[in-house]
Amino acid sequence: MATPRPSRLFKKLISRVANLAKPSKNPSPPRERYPNSNSTSYCYEGNSAIMADQEEDFSSLPLPDRFAHKVWKVRKAAYEDAAKQFSVSPDESDPCFRPFINDPGLWKSAVTDSNVAAQQEALVALCAFLKFGGRDGALRTRGLTITPMVEKCLSSTRAATKQNAIESLLLYIELDTSAPVIEDILPGLSNKVPKNVAATLHALTQIFHNYGCKIVDPKPVLKALPKAFGAADKNVRAEATNLTVELYRWLREAMKPMFWGELKPTQQNDLETQFEKIKSEPAPKQERLLRSQQEAMESAPAGGEDGGEGEDYEEDAVEVDAFDLAEPQDVTKKIPANFSEMLASSKWKDRKEAVDALHQALNVPRIKDSDFSEVNRGLAKCMKDANVAVVTQAALCIQALATGLRKSYAKYRTIVMQPIMDRLKEKKATVADALGGALDAVFTSTDLTECLEDITAYLTNKNPQVKEGTMKFLIRCLRTTRNVPSKPEIAGLCDSGKKLLSESSPALRDGGAEILGTIMKIIGERAMTPHLEGLDDIRKNKVKEFFETAEVKAKEKPKPAPAPPKAAPPKKVMGGKKPMAKKAAPPSAAAPPPVEAPLAPQPTSRPGSKPGLAKPGLGGLKAPQKRTLAAPGIASPRRAPAAPVMPAEDDFAPPPQPRLGLSRGLAGRSLAKPAAATAAAQLPPASPPPSSGLTALERAELEELRAANERLGRQVDEMRQERSKFMSEIQELKNQNAGLIEDHTRDVLSIKAKETQLVRARSDAEATEQVNERLRRELERLKRALSHAEGLGTSPGGMGSPRITSPTHDDVYRDHSTSSVSRHRMSMASSFSEEKENGDLHNPRSKLSPELRYAGSNPSSGRGSPARGFRSAGSYREDDSSSGMSQRPMSSAPQPSGNGVESWRRAAEVTSQLKARIEQMKAKQAYARP
Repeated sequence: MATPRPSRLFKKLISRVANLAKPSKNPSPPRERYPNSNSTSYCYEGNSAIMADQEEDFSSLPLPDRFAHKVWKVRKAAYEDAAKQFSVSPDESDPCFRPFINDPGLWKSAVTDSNVAAQQEALVALCAFLKFGGRDGALRTRGLTITPMVEKCLSSTRAATKQNAIESLLLYIELDTSAPVIEDILPGLSNKVPKNVAATLHALTQIFHNYGCKIVDPKPVLKALPKAFGAADKNVRAEATNLTVELYRWLREAMKPMFWGELKPTQQNDLETQFEKIKSEPAPKQERLLRSQQEAMESAPAGGEDGGEGEDYEEDAVEVDAFDLAEPQDVTKKIPANFSEMLASSKWKDRKEAVDALHQALNVPRIKDSDFSEVNRGLAKCMKDANVAVVTQAALCIQALATGLRKSYAKYRTIVMQPIMDRLKEKKATVADALGGALDAVFTSTDLTECLEDITAYLTNKNPQVKEGTMKFLIRCLRTTRNVPSKPEIAGLCDSGKKLLSESSPALRDGGAEILGTIMKIIGERAMTPHLEGLDDIRKNKVKEFFETAEVKAKEKPKPAPAPPKAAPPKKVMGGKKPMAKKAAPPSAAAPPPVEAPLAPQPTSRPGSKPGLAKPGLGGLKAPQKRTLAAPGIASPRRAPAAPVMPAEDDFAPPPQPRLGLSRGLAGRSLAKPAAATAAAQLPPASPPPSSGLTALERAELEELRAANERLGRQVDEMRQERSKFMSEIQELKNQNAGLIEDHTRDVLSIKAKETQLVRARSDAEATEQVNERLRRELERLKRALSHAEGLGTSPGGMGSPRITSPTHDDVYRDHSTSSVSRHRMSMASSFSEEKENGDLHNPRSKLSPELRYAGSNPSSGRGSPARGFRSAGSYREDDSSSGMSQRPMSSAPQPSGNGVESWRRAAEVTSQLKARIEQMKAKQAYARP
């Protein structure tokens, strides 16, 4: 059973080989699997099913079906046909766009076509669809095509595919806005394939290059740059560098706070090198306009106006700072809780630490709006601080807060501006610069009109430093303001500048000339000429020098220039021969009164004209009436056509013309009076009543409007008076507030001085008590010494011993000192108190000299002598002496009559006599002994 199988298999194999070796009778040409022609015939090798050329033609299928066909050739041809149809469509509402707007998923499958050739044609078709299909198609397809293009098309190997993909992204931005497009592109930066990330960065570079940072928000891209710079692939880092350089062309240094700190030092150095190359380049311009901008340019009546707007736009696009790029931050939580308490401290170091901590919290690009009233009041008080370091740091805090809040800081201007300007008297350059920076930041949050009152007031300050600082601040304001001051403001500024020209200081005179020159730069030489009247040639030349060198941002906007062309339509009304069609034209034709002068003679100069020609005169004359009477004037022309007189008067050529001359507009009454006189001679008496009634009605309306105008004028005057009254009250309240603050400060200082005096008085009292206690102890010691001496002085032979009585308590503490002695004692006590306050009172007793303690001849010492208050109470008799001394107890305190010195002298004599008596008694005792 096993042997036949190999034989059969072998035979089959041989037969197949033989069949293949036989030449065919009708050899067919070799077929390609994918034919080059557009034919739909295909040949599959190894398969007997061969499609014939005459089979189904796919070009007859609808485009949506061909877009989803399985054969790539069919899809490619469909993309090409769609691009052709889009390019030849007449407008956006063409039916060829409808299938793709209704089914936007067709474009998603087209841009992700698996065949690269078909994908390229699909992107071409998408560009044509966006270019000719309009905004509706872009909005419908944007969410389905951008993400696939970022993933599949931007990193394609075909240059045309990449270019068309970038063009599609640019068209999506052109038709609408950039935010949704950037939002869909940014996820491509997180792709795992470095090639896709580099392609996405390149696409972003092209977007910013074409539209700039004013159209495309750079904040989300700046946040993603550090991650791109940290990539391992060098191509990604190179594209990130190119994108950063492109952003620097638009943003300059304002973009660095967003990401600069997260880069490596080497990357920062490389970028700085690239930045140096483009710093000298001119400001970049938007190379591609949005569809809305294109429509605005096309609809503009004159190219010059639009061009001017474009220039302004380009200037604004360059002026982007860190505030516009940063996100608002809440800094209220970072402010120290004890900020107000530390500002009220009497130690300047505590106040300095408080403002330092506040500046650290406020040092952010953008601050979230909150209630900073208490902080600003504290900083305003710091402007009066005696320590210049606290003043400087407080000014920096005001600058940081105003810069971070911008327009939201305007409500705090009244709190801080005047204290800052009061402090301009400081002569130190660092303090003056800090104060100037704070004023500039405050001005940025407001405008010149709000600050002008304070500036004008401080320009007349008596302090030259304040005047000079205010003058410099005004010059900076004029340079940076974007709003042209009003005529009253310009007049006030010019007066202030002319007053400065007469100052004695050269700096103030130059500042006045610079103020006038800067104003001249803003309003022009012609408008400035009346303000320079009365100045000599030298001062005028000085003003012109500053005018030539001044740089300002405020520009005059000549809006009244297009007004004269609007006065032309009334002339066309008179020149045209279509009276009935021009009846409705007067409301839009606003002609000034000078235009009516040539219109008045036309009805009267042609008395024999047709009645149809009188109606243009009516339409032309009614226009000033509508301009003068506004809303009420519309009712009068409506009543005039409604009267049945006009159709009836068409049969009579001469009468209507004078009658219509009577019913001219209100602005032309002077011209209607001659016509009325002519009408009186030509018309029958039945025709004037209607016209006279109409004129009276118009006059009534005019009187009403005049009364309303006068009433409004009175109201405006009253409001102005009230405003001036309120402003004066506000100024008085400000002055009262300043006076109360000064009084409060003075009271606080006086209270502190009183407290210091009280402390010193208490210390003096304590020192005096200590001295009294010491003297009391000294007195007790002397008592014991005297009693001991009395005991030793008792002789055995019955000799009388000296009797010494001790002073009483009243004698010891009775003070009979003179005023000079009491003052001396107080000075000694105060010296003790001062030594105690300074911590030098280590041994109070050592401060008393021996003379104060023991010398009886010193009149101011009487409390430390050993013989204080003692006198001999009896008569001492001596054998060798015939003299005796009687003594009695009495107070040793100095008497008011000057007996204090005498008492101390007597006490010293008594003491010496006692000592001599004791020596004599000892000698006698020694002699009596055997």
